[in-house]
Amino acid sequence: MGIALIGEQVKSLRIECTGRPPVHFYRKAGCVLLSLALGMAPLCTAEAAPAPALTAAANSAPVLAAQGIDAFYRARGGAPLWLSATAGDSAEQLISLLSTANLDDLNPDSYNVPALQQALATARTSGKKKDIDLADRMLSAAFVAYVSDLNRDPGLGVLYVDEALKPKAPSPMFILLSAANAPSLAGYVHDIGWMNPIYAELRQAVANHRYSSDRERELLSVNLERARVLPAGRQRYVIVNAAQQRLYMYDDRKQVDSMVVVVGKPKWPTPMLTAYIRFAALNPYWYVPPELAPEDVAQYVVKYGLKYLDNYGYQVVTDWTANPTIIDPTTIDWKAVNDGKIQINIRQKPGPKNFMGRMKFMFPNEAGVYLHDNPRRELFQKASRYYSGGCVRLEDAARLGRWLFGHDLDWQSAGTEQMVPLKSPVPVYITYLTAMPSADGTSIAYSDDVYGRDKAALATVESSAATVASASR
Repeated sequence: MGIALIGEQVKSLRIECTGRPPVHFYRKAGCVLLSLALGMAPLCTAEAAPAPALTAAANSAPVLAAQGIDAFYRARGGAPLWLSATAGDSAEQLISLLSTANLDDLNPDSYNVPALQQALATARTSGKKKDIDLADRMLSAAFVAYVSDLNRDPGLGVLYVDEALKPKAPSPMFILLSAANAPSLAGYVHDIGWMNPIYAELRQAVANHRYSSDRERELLSVNLERARVLPAGRQRYVIVNAAQQRLYMYDDRKQVDSMVVVVGKPKWPTPMLTAYIRFAALNPYWYVPPELAPEDVAQYVVKYGLKYLDNYGYQVVTDWTANPTIIDPTTIDWKAVNDGKIQINIRQKPGPKNFMGRMKFMFPNEAGVYLHDNPRRELFQKASRYYSGGCVRLEDAARLGRWLFGHDLDWQSAGTEQMVPLKSPVPVYITYLTAMPSADGTSIAYSDDVYGRDKAALATVESSAATVASASR
């Protein structure tokens, strides 16, 4: 068959083997009740609309939200949430949070803060049940609206491989039950417990003026938007922060481990992406993306001769099926490959020099990005680790595998490309946080904007501000 050009059929075969090529290829070519809460909304469809006295904050909410709030209070026998004996100053903290919703890129006027303050003051002063009930329901309606607004996709170009991981507003019942079941309602509000801890700490840094310049303030706001898509639950998940070139493992809202990683070069940036890690592949082939072949293989063949292919276990193949025909490398014009004039299929056999290492962790996606082992150990010692074609190379793939699977992955006795499925898929969030809170939350570390995403985001903000200013003249 000679030289195989990359067509749609070959592309689909490669996806079956190893996921799609790195992103640059395409650029150029709680409790049981809480668990049940999400399903309770249909039971509430016959509820009456909220009483007229619930003011603008509640009256402006969708009917289903009001019905969910009614169902929540009915399930509690009418007992207050925000003004209960154990609520502490949670009501005041919520009002303070809503009044600074501009920090979340939201409009504080949407939550009718003056009306909430007045209703709370009346309830505190009179102590009458009707005043307490009114204020409590108003606070709940505003809280549901605020949490729902925060849990929407900010539209930053994140690739959501699995739709279930895309931010979406929980049901009002779930929102209120989560708050009611928190060990401390005041603590839950203070810590913004319905959002990822990274989001909460970045927001508190802005609110408490923990920045030294206007530039840092702007960077905190840009990164706050990115942190909105991170998970808030107590499940296990992985966060890869490409700006820090570091991977984090989380469980029960706590960071349990981390490691340095190598990420995409500036010309081939690692994308922002969310997906479920579904399986590991042991002793994998490396299917060299066509655009990487000149830089990663062909230039060395031109320089060192065909022995380079043997030394590193490279094969030229007709396709990326399990049993392709091996092409004689002497029939290839390697200078033309190096110059980008022709494209060929190259794979690297499993072994100690394989650039996938001994294992890779897969979440099949159109960008062809995944987490994998890597034999070039010296790269992990560098302060700046932007060397890949878009994938994430792991400092200690075996350690990540042990955490994901609960046991060591036995690559020594595994076959080639042996798939090991995860019983319960684990979410991975690949993000780009150039402002990141320290482990204890007392400081913020800033990273260089290697991919230029901060620059682009700030330019958009400045352009919008200029447009508004011009229109107001």
